[in-house]
Amino acid sequence: MPLVDAAPALAATGFALLALATFVVAYGAVIAEEITGLRKSIPVVIAAGVMWVLVAAAWRSQGLPGAGAKLRDITLEFSELLLFILAAMTFVNTLQERDVFAALRSTLIARGFSLRAVYWLTGLIAFWLSPVLDNMTTALIVGAVAVAMGRGNRAFLVPACISIVVAANAGGAFSPFGDITTLMVWQKGVLGFFEFFRLLLPALTNWLVPALCMSFAVPRERPGAEPERVPMKYGGRAVIVLFAATIVLTVVLHQFLNLPPFLGMMTGLGLLHVLDHFIRRDGLFSSMKEVDWDTLLFFYGVVLCVGALGALGYLSLLSELSYARLGPTAANVLVGLASAVIDNIPIMYAVLSVNPEMSHGQWLLVTMTAGVGGSLLSIGSAAGVALMGQARGIYTFSAHFKWAWAIALGYAASIAVHLFVNARTFG
Repeated sequence: MPLVDAAPALAATGFALLALATFVVAYGAVIAEEITGLRKSIPVVIAAGVMWVLVAAAWRSQGLPGAGAKLRDITLEFSELLLFILAAMTFVNTLQERDVFAALRSTLIARGFSLRAVYWLTGLIAFWLSPVLDNMTTALIVGAVAVAMGRGNRAFLVPACISIVVAANAGGAFSPFGDITTLMVWQKGVLGFFEFFRLLLPALTNWLVPALCMSFAVPRERPGAEPERVPMKYGGRAVIVLFAATIVLTVVLHQFLNLPPFLGMMTGLGLLHVLDHFIRRDGLFSSMKEVDWDTLLFFYGVVLCVGALGALGYLSLLSELSYARLGPTAANVLVGLASAVIDNIPIMYAVLSVNPEMSHGQWLLVTMTAGVGGSLLSIGSAAGVALMGQARGIYTFSAHFKWAWAIALGYAASIAVHLFVNARTFG
């Protein structure tokens, strides 16, 4: 019996219902991370193990063999993403250790810009930095500039932090490297590398609309000057050049030789080891120790949990309820709204697992909405959560929510711009 035909029978079994309940409880624990203090990776890693035991039991009860083979396929897919992200995080940590970002921050502070000028500059930098770095790292780096220059000025910091979060999420949406979800779409082969850049204008609109609305609330006063300049450490520029070359290598290998992206990134990581030997002579272990392993383990748990739901037929049912009945445009818009509450990684993995029949224009739409939808709430993206910790007591959930109407306008405008400028991709 084919798995697709077995989906309704599988989903109705006691094993499947127990697996679904396990996922709900685990994700509830993830959402309550700020309250419980339990790292978000722990519940989903445990849930992944429990759910796949239940998958194997459910498959056996229906006479379906090969649950182990299905799990191995999903794990192989995850391992490619893991290696890519591991290399990228190590590069970013090395740049941070070489004070590349600190030098940028001190340079901006020393220029003596007005707070309104800083507001626009930090948003622009976040938008253009995020396509290369991930949105959380971008938000932390650029947020440090805003916090240092605002010095507790709530009238400046609240709109500035919101602008940085929206810009970081929007900038990450038009690049395969900008977010884990875009990386997932690219590695899956759904969209080509250069197709993502069709989202540049819609993504820019997504940030500019709320940024313009909030700019009128930003004071024009000038911040105090920073007394000390931070120089970039020796070798910082070489690491920047190598990182750029690694990205080029990754794109070339994937586009022209059809090799998976992780190969280019891991090759660049090997070259970074060589460079680091001459710069520090202590290897990359200090930079690799700083890798956010909690995020990587969370990603592992989410991929396996969602894969288990797919193996039990729930994603097929979800596809029928959303894409088949509502149509792809409405479903893809709802995906973005859902990502404001649920992390966009499991949402995008679920969409890719379902693999609905859609045009490239629709795949671009869901890539964008999943990436920028998290901006609607401060807890909707890693960038927002990270910046709430950095500007604690000033940039809060309620402060962000007061401007949700402006962010929603940007969300709607970005979808309208995409439907207009990329109309031919929907054919």
